[in-house]
Amino acid sequence: MTRRLRIRHTTKVSYAQAAVSSHNEVRMTPLTLPSQTTLDARVLVNPSTPTWSYWDYWGTQVTGFDLMEPHANLTITAVSLVETAPPGGLQAAPTWAEVAELVAKSRLLEYAAPTSRTAMPDALVERARAAAAGLDPHETAVAVSSLVADHVRYIPGSTGVNTAAAEAWEQGAGVCQDIAHLTAGLLRALGLPTRYVSGYLHPERDAELHRPVEGQSHAWVEYWAGDWTGYDPTNRVRADESHVVVGRGRDYDDVTPHKGVYRGVAGGPPEVMVEFTRVA
Repeated sequence: MTRRLRIRHTTKVSYAQAAVSSHNEVRMTPLTLPSQTTLDARVLVNPSTPTWSYWDYWGTQVTGFDLMEPHANLTITAVSLVETAPPGGLQAAPTWAEVAELVAKSRLLEYAAPTSRTAMPDALVERARAAAAGLDPHETAVAVSSLVADHVRYIPGSTGVNTAAAEAWEQGAGVCQDIAHLTAGLLRALGLPTRYVSGYLHPERDAELHRPVEGQSHAWVEYWAGDWTGYDPTNRVRADESHVVVGRGRDYDDVTPHKGVYRGVAGGPPEVMVEFTRVA
């Protein structure tokens, strides 16, 4: 069953002293894909300033803007209307030999190598290898996701944006970003190309129409098994019509929702709010 979701993502930044200037990149515009269509999308900035947009190397839409006058606060509001659909049936999995052959001669190689955020200890890779013994790529993705979710409890605020995946494993707690990084790192170590997905997840599967609900940004993975297949290891489900894709990359660094530089005194962490309204 298709859904039509209105998403309002607000980021508020307050500086200890007025920033002299700032240069910003925002990745908050949902993609149009076979499983979702972005019907409307806007990025609003306060203080008001001209914006521009472009597509980055990983295929994510980026909104850029500069503020060249002193400003004590910055508010970014991304508003989108997206129609989503359930995933199709799983394609028959290729053999591991077929996966390896294609990885060696295509861009899939970029999603098969570890990054600093997704590098895995050898002992953990061996645990994943044992959990996936004899399984095909689809089954391996589920088994490794379960291994991670069984060990790393989802506890909001237990880690930060700069936490490495191995740290979250060691402490046995993390957020969706950590669980996605761990899953991606282990699947890559087993030979399965995997990309990190940044987006949104509506918190209510049976959402009431026209009632705004508070939500948050979300992260999951897509692995390649003849085609890209989305899987949400935090919730142990295939990505479906409740998931909205904004960007994909090797890890969080490729799809950070807001990043930039400014001249001024360091302030506190940004305040982020995400609101969902199901309109159809």
